[in-house]
Amino acid sequence: MPDNFFWYDLATSDMDAARKFYCDVVGWSYQDASQGNTTYGLFQVGGAGVAGLMPYPDGMKPPFPVWTGYIAVADVDATAARIKEAGGVVHRGPIEVAGVIRFAVVADPQGAVFIIAKGLEAQPMPKLAVGTPGTMGWRELFATDWEKDFAFYEKLFGWTKAEAHHMGDMGTYQLFAAGAEPIGGMMNKPPQMPQSWWNYYINVEGIDAAKERVEKGGGSIMMGPMEVPGGQWVLQARDPQGGHFSLVALKR
Repeated sequence: MPDNFFWYDLATSDMDAARKFYCDVVGWSYQDASQGNTTYGLFQVGGAGVAGLMPYPDGMKPPFPVWTGYIAVADVDATAARIKEAGGVVHRGPIEVAGVIRFAVVADPQGAVFIIAKGLEAQPMPKLAVGTPGTMGWRELFATDWEKDFAFYEKLFGWTKAEAHHMGDMGTYQLFAAGAEPIGGMMNKPPQMPQSWWNYYINVEGIDAAKERVEKGGGSIMMGPMEVPGGQWVLQARDPQGGHFSLVALKR
């Protein structure tokens, strides 16, 4: 679906350790998809790819691993130009992987990084039902000023506001939709958070059992488990290499 998230990559310092950790915690299977000098792997659910795993790209040495979401667009080059015009940044690209994908690594005006991309393969990616364990269940933007950032994404992708939750001193948590259904939320980041960023939630069967798997695998729990509006349960965590990720479940 254009203007919606469709893929996610983890760039990490230790691919073998990350592969084992996430497969154990989430229940993913894994397939090596490396080609030539490019090292890359696929996390899968029932044989369908849902996310990618890669080492840090050349020249990228962040202090911790990074999950990055891909948003589908009709024209990567034109969208990259619009991002620049709106005050965003194009960090890499557009780049084309012959016959597979054309993409660019970009950031919104407040610095949150994401990827715009267009698939070039004739066959569309297999679709898994919403809520399937192992798929991404939610996207969350921590912004310097979420209202200004929402205006950027609204103009770029046509996203619309859904329900808003008022959380006292934490401010407003604004749900947004790409099409009919909400796909994520935005809020102002806490002062101690160094920059704006996108956070992604992976669906799991039960949050307490997943918490135990995170800790057993050497990860750490940053927040939760806690119940959120709608009756779901969430937690935020770090993997053993320090990468931030989140989990969501329908039951405790």
